[in-house]
Amino acid sequence: MKTRAIRIHKTGGPDVLQLEEIDLPDPGAGEIRVRNKAIGLNFIETYFRSGLYPVKLPFTLGSEAAGVVDAVGDGVTNVKPGQRVAYNSGGAYAELTNLPAVRALPLPDGVSDEAAASLLLKGATAEYLLRRTFRVEKGQTILWHAAAGGVGLIATQWAKHLGCTVIGTVGSDDKVAIAKAHGCDHVINYRTENVVERVRDITGGKKVPVVYDGVGKDTFLTSLDCLSPRGLLVSFGNASGPVTGVDLGILAQKGSLYVTRPTLATYAASPNDYAEIGAEVFDVVAKGAVRIEIGQRYKLADAAQAHRDLEARKTTGATVLLP
Repeated sequence: MKTRAIRIHKTGGPDVLQLEEIDLPDPGAGEIRVRNKAIGLNFIETYFRSGLYPVKLPFTLGSEAAGVVDAVGDGVTNVKPGQRVAYNSGGAYAELTNLPAVRALPLPDGVSDEAAASLLLKGATAEYLLRRTFRVEKGQTILWHAAAGGVGLIATQWAKHLGCTVIGTVGSDDKVAIAKAHGCDHVINYRTENVVERVRDITGGKKVPVVYDGVGKDTFLTSLDCLSPRGLLVSFGNASGPVTGVDLGILAQKGSLYVTRPTLATYAASPNDYAEIGAEVFDVVAKGAVRIEIGQRYKLADAAQAHRDLEARKTTGATVLLP
């Protein structure tokens, strides 16, 4: 079957993204074909495009989408043709996508295609970070960098729902207001304020037990300086570039600190874990504890511009590509 997809034949800047017509085989055993209605845009996809995360070329980008099951292969029992689903699987930047049936989750009524497409990967990331990597508890104060980003807006609402005092960092005054409206008790504009000093002031000098950092190189040392003794830095992204050349002795000097570099792929590796994570994500949305707001919409053909805007930090909240 013919379909159109965004592919790369070489790694590099956004210009390497090409809209192409490709042949998509029928779904094999244990697979389904989904007709995508909305596709999520995630920063990790810029890593595949740039070559930071190596892939076999040519490569179809995309990590999540929502749509309707178009066909099923042999042995598939968890979903059926015509059913609405959301999924986290590769090759989502396309009109039609084949994927393992176990990566598709039935989509509850009342959750739109756009919300689901922009929710599952970011929401699953927020879930494993807040509930599994470091299980936050009521009464704790946490720090979240890039609080007005796609994952940040979900995670800060979720952390607030769990009873945390949430400190967020952002890069503009406009984003201060956005972060405050999505669960942050305190918001620091890192372009005009000293993050470490503000965290000390907010916490009465105690600092925080955990910092969630998806920015990477630019915030690494700042994150360590915001941690209380034996605190944990959860470094889960590289928006400003990867953290390299670290002397582990710095962790001792700054208070016997811990650092982890987790990935959703590890935490959701088993179908059961993936289903549990997805169910928690849909539950907090159904309860109204987490609101999903689509900040930007682009046509699938305009994926390159979407990547430019994402990397330039011109986006807020969730972004979707529409086939």
